[in-house]
Amino acid sequence: MTAPVVDTDVYALADAADPVRAAARVLRLVEGLAPSDVAGRAARVQERLDDAGCDALLVTNLVNVRWLTGFTGSAGLLLATPDRLHLVTDGRYDFQSRDELERAGVDAEIVIGAGEAQRDAIQARSSGFSRIGLESDSVTWAAQRRYASSWFEGAELVPTGRLVEDSRVVKDAGEIARIEAAAAIADAALARLRHRLVEEPREREFALELDSEMRRLGASGPSFDTICAAGTNGAMAHHRPDDTRLREGDLVVLDFGAVVDGYCSDMTRTVMLGEATSTQARMLEVVATSQQAGVAAVVAGVPAVDVDAACREVIDQAGWGDAFSHGTGHGVGLEIHEAPGVSRTSAATLTPGAIVTVEPGVYLRDHGGVRIEDTLLVTPTGSRPLTLAPKVTAVS
Repeated sequence: MTAPVVDTDVYALADAADPVRAAARVLRLVEGLAPSDVAGRAARVQERLDDAGCDALLVTNLVNVRWLTGFTGSAGLLLATPDRLHLVTDGRYDFQSRDELERAGVDAEIVIGAGEAQRDAIQARSSGFSRIGLESDSVTWAAQRRYASSWFEGAELVPTGRLVEDSRVVKDAGEIARIEAAAAIADAALARLRHRLVEEPREREFALELDSEMRRLGASGPSFDTICAAGTNGAMAHHRPDDTRLREGDLVVLDFGAVVDGYCSDMTRTVMLGEATSTQARMLEVVATSQQAGVAAVVAGVPAVDVDAACREVIDQAGWGDAFSHGTGHGVGLEIHEAPGVSRTSAATLTPGAIVTVEPGVYLRDHGGVRIEDTLLVTPTGSRPLTLAPKVTAVS
């Protein structure tokens, strides 16, 4: 695996006296990231076409289109045949598509048109293939009927299950670098704003400040809707920030991440404002121990269910098994939730180069919630954390 591409001393960065200089420093890190091997990805999918029972694949999921070509537009279709890629998009993305594919080093035919022109282009380039694969997880019933009746008449339409998504699991050096940079930005943003927690901001105010700080430090935006949940609101695992003020005596759950060049980070930290009650202190201790057990279980070759079980065993022994109400983690990349899943029902086995989260939690109605989450790079001998902020902290 590649060495870290960002400063691990994010707190030195965050505490820089000049925020403009701090932001510029992060931007230099982002601009110096290793390139991704976009051009080499199509072959990984094309060589799996026959095993998937198809001669060509119509890629309709825009995240998959981006991963295969570097194209970031909001509309487009990609036909992957055994030896060629054909990108079809509309006139809004004429220059953009050509520039992005050239920068990515992707050799693909680009066809610009709308509506029937796109259909005609795909028809012409799929002619002669008797089995056309569709992405079953992203094609609607209405779209499938349209493809069957007027796009691929006479061809067999084959549902493919996560053909591209499974190929995205193992990240290349450039992808790892981008996720690591996104994690460093989120770390630094929290460090710069920690002092605000005791100033009794409203949840929505602090969430917005985190989002803005990540942008100042070089992110294109948050990787999902930032969660700030204070007091009993923290008992709702996906609470939406509202006008509740943070108060002394609250557990505050902060779940957030940044996006760098399309790639996401994900982190949850729980902060104790003031002195903890005995129950709050035990919640923090149990979840921290559970998370440590889960992180220790992350090793290439280990079934993902074993990571989930390691976290769950600690919380079960504490008597709070029913209060851990979600899966232990998920993959992270161009999407905030992607393969592999880390849960009781996951069939995945961890592989070197995969990036996953470990995020156990305990949620008690009368006391609030505690969740601790890291984003981790799976290595042959264990894992390397990409999120570095302190995990259990008190602020007063």
